[in-house]
Amino acid sequence: MPTDLSTRIKSIQKQLSVPGTGIIDMPTCLELEQQLSVVVNSNNLNTHIKNIQRGLHIDDDGLVGPITVSRIEALIATKLPPIPAGASMMVSQRSLELILESEVSSKETYTRLYQSPVWPGGESGVTIGIGYDLGYMSKQAFTETWGGLLSAADMQTLLPVIGLKGEKAHKALAGCKSVKISYDKVIQVFYHTVLPACAKDTRKAFPGVQKLPPDAQGALLSLVYNRGPLINDTDKRKEMKAIVPLVAKGDLAGIAAQLRSMKRLWTAKGLISRREKEAVLTENASTAILPEAIIFV
Repeated sequence: MPTDLSTRIKSIQKQLSVPGTGIIDMPTCLELEQQLSVVVNSNNLNTHIKNIQRGLHIDDDGLVGPITVSRIEALIATKLPPIPAGASMMVSQRSLELILESEVSSKETYTRLYQSPVWPGGESGVTIGIGYDLGYMSKQAFTETWGGLLSAADMQTLLPVIGLKGEKAHKALAGCKSVKISYDKVIQVFYHTVLPACAKDTRKAFPGVQKLPPDAQGALLSLVYNRGPLINDTDKRKEMKAIVPLVAKGDLAGIAAQLRSMKRLWTAKGLISRREKEAVLTENASTAILPEAIIFV
């Protein structure tokens, strides 16, 4: 990589399709601010440079030196880093935040509403933690995941509802309400067990998903976390099936359209809003993302 900042800035400007002046000028700032979603209304160049630096999470000293240029180069890099061995996908921080927000909202909300098992409705099973649906788990998987975290009494209380779905699960819920699981335990299961398993399922359901930008990968991870990885010819799953070839082609607009089409399946505002947020993440997804905003799962 060239060490001369002017040469490097010209390379940045070429990638941004702005005139190659070799300095971080106003057209360059405006394009970078669009990429960072940190637009500011000012005619002062130094104000824009400081705004960009804040968007890059570095000192906003207004000086364009090696640190600022290096962060900009990382932001607009056209190639994403390789996925390390042991991980299945690279997703964005904001897509993981979408999953957590959609499932439990916050630690405080979880403690208030979800620390005891719930039944979300429909064909769901009794659900614990962050969307951990016991209706779709085997007793072995449940024991391996939760055996070291829950008491023997709580395990015995939950084992009878494994595999129950719909109204059977609803009727069995009352017998499980004595179980209370702390947020620290469920977040451990979420990051260490559930999320990696869901990432594997997402790659199997949508081959090539790992080649999409991190926001789009995270949006599909959210989808599979919510709906599961099943792909078939039924009406309820037709959008899931339609997404498969769109992922292979890298058609972000097409994937977003299918996510929006799924809204037809629900009346619950939460699920409709979740599909819309996934669609927005997908259609605006870009490889222009800071390394610290990428999470491997």
